[in-house]
Amino acid sequence: MPGLLDDALATPVIARIRRNHALEHATIHLLAARFPQRPLIGRSDARGFTLYGDVPTEAVEQAVVGALNRLRQGEQRLALHPNCGTNLLTAGFLAGSAVFLGMGGRRTGERMADRLLRLPTAILMATLALLAAQPLGMAIQRRVTTLADPGWTEIRSIRLQRTRPLPTHRVTTTG
Repeated sequence: MPGLLDDALATPVIARIRRNHALEHATIHLLAARFPQRPLIGRSDARGFTLYGDVPTEAVEQAVVGALNRLRQGEQRLALHPNCGTNLLTAGFLAGSAVFLGMGGRRTGERMADRLLRLPTAILMATLALLAAQPLGMAIQRRVTTLADPGWTEIRSIRLQRTRPLPTHRVTTTG
């Protein structure tokens, strides 16, 4: 099975998405250092990524170029981000599964009081799942959803798409 996953992750379109996802994260890291109080969100695809947040276009341009250069220099840690959707999905999946297992199914004739007795166990299991989710989500980012080696990735364009209700920049890549 690992060979099958490796093959899927190496397909050109998936590899491009993963590289763009890494570049998106690296860009957000650089922008967050410069604008620490401004929330930023990114969404990657095979053609680049879209950045949502109130930051000047010139700052986005500098951050994207800087991020690509730093990834090329081997700063792989920039490809991972603690607020990535991968981490949020991992946390949701683990916590939801833990609660499902902790509460069990409703049995015929079971009283609500009996279900409530299982609630502390479900809460404990969900808490443990959330503690495990952060490192697991980062590992999934590292192995599956990002590719820190930019390869032949080049920046094709960076443009402001809209200013309201939230400034949105589109970064287009090739390679």
